[in-house]
Amino acid sequence: MAWREWIGTVEVEPSLYAADFARLGAQIDELLGAGCRVFHFDVGDGHFVEPITIGPVVLASIAPLVHQAGGVLDCHLMVDNPLRHFPQIARAGGDSATFHYEVVDDVAGTIAAAREHGLQVGVAFNPESEPVDVASAAADADLVLCMSIHPGYSGQKFMPDAVDRIRRLRAALPERVNVQVDGGIDHETIGAAHAAGANLLVAGSAIFGGEDLPDAYRSLVQAVT
Repeated sequence: MAWREWIGTVEVEPSLYAADFARLGAQIDELLGAGCRVFHFDVGDGHFVEPITIGPVVLASIAPLVHQAGGVLDCHLMVDNPLRHFPQIARAGGDSATFHYEVVDDVAGTIAAAREHGLQVGVAFNPESEPVDVASAAADADLVLCMSIHPGYSGQKFMPDAVDRIRRLRAALPERVNVQVDGGIDHETIGAAHAAGANLLVAGSAIFGGEDLPDAYRSLVQAVT
């Protein structure tokens, strides 16, 4: 399957980095029941980003639950060496892997390497990188992720200048390439990010920060549909 089969016009992706890990399976099940089918899974190596987050062991434990319900796991690799992680992500049940533009010399070659493992592929970039440069290098990807925060920690505020970066990115990419935004997405920012051209909207604290996860998820979906 491919991204074009996973989404319609827009998708809100709960960021599992913000979940309560004592109740991870139960929270995923709640969101599946609310209609969620795409989950964002952040992998941090303690080098490219300061925190060491979650990895293939956790991914493998939740992949059957997600896949049995028809869902997919969209893995964001905040790591220095994505090539060494692709086979582990694929074996653990990841469906898509996004690596950072800033850590590779050969973007096209890295995209091809991820595809060899049966993964859909994304290219992420930090706020300091130029959207047009990223778009030129990542035209063969399935998605390009515009970070609206500095990657690493959940709960950061959305950078207002991200709206212009999303807009310039969307204009520079082929229509078939999805635009994703991650960082500070909530009820106040999701509309502007979507209007600027993002059709994959990653939300962490805005979903997992409250008690009623299904309601939080549905309200964000309603804000962009």
